[in-house]
Amino acid sequence: MAISGIGIVGSGTTPSSATSGLTEQDFLSVLITQLQNQDPLQPMDDVQFLGQLAQFSALQVATQQSAQLDSLLTFNSMNQALALLGKSVQVSQSSSGTTASATAVGTVTAVDFSTGSPALTLTTGTGTVIGVPLSDVTLVQQ
Repeated sequence: MAISGIGIVGSGTTPSSATSGLTEQDFLSVLITQLQNQDPLQPMDDVQFLGQLAQFSALQVATQQSAQLDSLLTFNSMNQALALLGKSVQVSQSSSGTTASATAVGTVTAVDFSTGSPALTLTTGTGTVIGVPLSDVTLVQQ
């Protein structure tokens, strides 16, 4: 049974999100400065203040979800790599600096997680290929 198009789901790096530029500390600093400099005769509107607190809560939730999603994607890519142990795979390896690519067929004999993302070790008819990223796998056979 052949499955084509196996690719890495997550890279193990931190995701770029819309909230990555602002932190909770930045938001609190702006809010405190705003409260300190408000006119005592015309205090901040309650609705506006509650809106800003809601934005702060939404920022906290988005940050937590981003971290959890990153962990889930890393775990998923690790599971995909471990599922390939002992299977025959075809990988495309692009030459560095060029668009030319070569294919290699071999059996996955090891998975290395030291770089944060899975790197496969293949045993081929001509030797061993080490450090193949999961995204280079193009075909899996039983």
